[in-house]
Amino acid sequence: MTATPGRRLRIIIADDQASVRQGLELLLGALPDFDVVAAAADGRQAVDQVAEHHPDAILLDLHMPVMDGVEATRILTAEYPEVAIVVLTTYFDDASVLDALRGGARSYLTKDADRKDIAHALRAAADGLAVFDPRVHAALLSAAAAPTPRATAAPAGRVRAEDGTTPDGLTQREAEVLRLIARGLTNMEIADRLFLSPHTVKSHINRIFLKTGSRDRTAAMIYARRHGLDRDV
Repeated sequence: MTATPGRRLRIIIADDQASVRQGLELLLGALPDFDVVAAAADGRQAVDQVAEHHPDAILLDLHMPVMDGVEATRILTAEYPEVAIVVLTTYFDDASVLDALRGGARSYLTKDADRKDIAHALRAAADGLAVFDPRVHAALLSAAAAPTPRATAAPAGRVRAEDGTTPDGLTQREAEVLRLIARGLTNMEIADRLFLSPHTVKSHINRIFLKTGSRDRTAAMIYARRHGLDRDV
């Protein structure tokens, strides 16, 4: 669901700590373009609240009882793909970040984010964009750089980017977009950098995901690292 100018965003907050939930409700409820329509104390409640209220976005902690935030993210992504998921947690280790983003979260913030950062992430996620805490971006790059058996050699039939060609039928423009994804740029930042419309960037990204077999931006970043497409050639 895309946020339109002047439209209030309907938000659900999910966190197992009552003080955090109440603080976030007050924080976001005081902003002129947000309506906090429900709050949940665990992942199961979060899924139920989304089913009942159909919000634009949910602000979701990861480590909660009954059902954790990662599992809730997977269910919400499968059943309510139009709802933007923004993770707000104290954890930014590689495993937590990758599990949440692979599950379908659009943005990932830590709990030292201020009101401006949280509001920006929610608006961006509702528009289909991603916002990462700088430490989360560092964790993504660290995970992408980790050696894997598949990273030691290019798969059969693929050509490494160092020789000026692109793998898996990527066009030069798609390779440019993928390179900027790997550097952590959002769709809007990519559009500004390449002088393209956001719609065109989104179309390129959809084709990149299809050609590279990437389910999400995290997988695309790892793919770019493995094929040398994360740097200028």
